[in-house]
Amino acid sequence: MLSVPVALGRARELAALPGRRVLGIAGAPGAGKSTVAAQVVAAVVGAVLVPMDGFHLAQVVLDEAGLADRKGAPETFDRDGYVALLERIRAQPPGGAPIYAPVFRREIEEPIAGAIAVPGDCPLVVTEGNYLLHWPMVRALLDEVWWVEVGDELRVQRLVRRHVAFGKGPDEARAWVARSDEANARLVALGRARADVVVRPDSTGPRSAGSRVASS
Repeated sequence: MLSVPVALGRARELAALPGRRVLGIAGAPGAGKSTVAAQVVAAVVGAVLVPMDGFHLAQVVLDEAGLADRKGAPETFDRDGYVALLERIRAQPPGGAPIYAPVFRREIEEPIAGAIAVPGDCPLVVTEGNYLLHWPMVRALLDEVWWVEVGDELRVQRLVRRHVAFGKGPDEARAWVARSDEANARLVALGRARADVVVRPDSTGPRSAGSRVASS
């Protein structure tokens, strides 16, 4: 189990290896994946963040499919589109033309196409999301995956605050977390053992990074 400073050192080692590397950051909803991913991008020169959330299906599609109440579950994402983007990112030649990725905007609850540019000289692409370890075809495209973990009480508090901040009433937010987010959390937790390392953002004190990252 790694503290964030040790994990950032590991990310720098990964980025220093020859060629393009892709780092996945997984975890339950509210664990702090996006925060850790942003810290990695800030710590590694030239790194770019490509979140899985950009592949949320549009609200109109969810409404038509009867999936609006399941938003955030695996079936509410364009998994194959995400896989295709990761394949393009892995195959991008050094110095090649930029690849453009979508982003999810919580203020409008919709994905926006072409919002993130991945230049050909980017040494490390960081992608974060709930289902990186749930979908085998995604895991196969990642050089390394970290599992971000915090206590459940803190994680649920964060989720409720997030839903309230983006328009739900407190009671509605707590009901959504209990019904939807926690169901998704139980599902993604099944993949924890397939992560390369566990990162605890609230960890203090020295921690060993274990074996150094592999060169192949």
